[in-house]
Amino acid sequence: MPATTENNHNQGSFLGRISIRRNQVISMSMDGTHDMECEEMELFQRQVAERFAELLSCRDEPEAFMSIGWLRKLLDEFLCCEAEFKAVLLMGRDPFQIAKPPLDKLLPELLDRIIKSLDVCNAVSLGIDSLRNIQRLAEIVLSALDQTLIGDGQVRRAKKALSALLSAMLHEDKDGGITKGTERSRSFGRRGNKDKDRSAAAPFRSLSWTMPKNWSAVKQIHAMSSNLAAPRGNESSGLALPVFIMNTALVFVLWTLVAALPCQERNGLGTHFQMPRNLSWAQPITALQERISEEWKKKEKKGTVGLLEEMQKMEKIAQWLLDFADSFQFPAEADKLEEVKAQVEELADICRKMEEGLEPLQLQIREVFHRVVRTRTEFLHVLDQAAKLNIPTS
Repeated sequence: MPATTENNHNQGSFLGRISIRRNQVISMSMDGTHDMECEEMELFQRQVAERFAELLSCRDEPEAFMSIGWLRKLLDEFLCCEAEFKAVLLMGRDPFQIAKPPLDKLLPELLDRIIKSLDVCNAVSLGIDSLRNIQRLAEIVLSALDQTLIGDGQVRRAKKALSALLSAMLHEDKDGGITKGTERSRSFGRRGNKDKDRSAAAPFRSLSWTMPKNWSAVKQIHAMSSNLAAPRGNESSGLALPVFIMNTALVFVLWTLVAALPCQERNGLGTHFQMPRNLSWAQPITALQERISEEWKKKEKKGTVGLLEEMQKMEKIAQWLLDFADSFQFPAEADKLEEVKAQVEELADICRKMEEGLEPLQLQIREVFHRVVRTRTEFLHVLDQAAKLNIPTS
């Protein structure tokens, strides 16, 4: 899902206003400059709050909560926030403003979080590859059961694929890989194994053969959220605030992706990082976080697949069809065949959404990866400029 027309308009309007304000700074007094910065901070906070509030209000197709469409909207909103963050912090500023306290401490922390985020981006992208494997198994079920007359052969074929499909879902959080390698994940943009072998009994262990065996998504998220403290006192209205907002948005978005998509070692993910409740911009994020955390606790209690809406539905359908296959006797009753037809049609609709949405979602994750890398490079360049100019940091 590319940035929507409305998002493009809102972002363009925001960036345009920041650019105009920067051009006006030269002719303004110090008091006028301070007032302008306060207005920019208010505007940025309002933009962030509105973007995440839109995600909170999504209830219907095609952007139902935690669906593929919803995740694409989440990433779209995050990328807009990231561009606006850089405009507030970098556009038209002298390097010394970025290099002095408190940013001399806060920016390195953000740059470190960005480094940690790259492994998470890789892991959830590989999780999408595992979803494609599950989709292929579902398509085997469809080819077997989407028939006018269902016999023993079709049911056996469907049962084999259904057993593998449910096994793949249950194994997605397990550690222990096919190999003992400790290599990093593959580079972005490469697709999963396209081997057409339809041996449905082969287990899928998601990422265990591409991520380090001891790598843990939940540990990585917890490492990113540690020391995530809101600015206090005078810092709460200065440049420290957009840095904190960006840190929070980055951690929240990746935490959400890990909750939704297959990812290695997610047990304990429901223990979410603390958010200050008295900040207006944070209220929609806090509400989303609490809702996702509650859903995750239910998921862990049941031991079922992650929170992606399409997978939740597919799991229920697959279990129903497997029960049907276990008790099947030819010829099946007409009423039962009607029920099978309805389940198959719903499964086909899920497969269609996966076929249409997974690749664009993976491309957006890749865009997040490259965007935050580019942001890190830009900040390092500014800090390097400040050091070369020998500008004092205090």
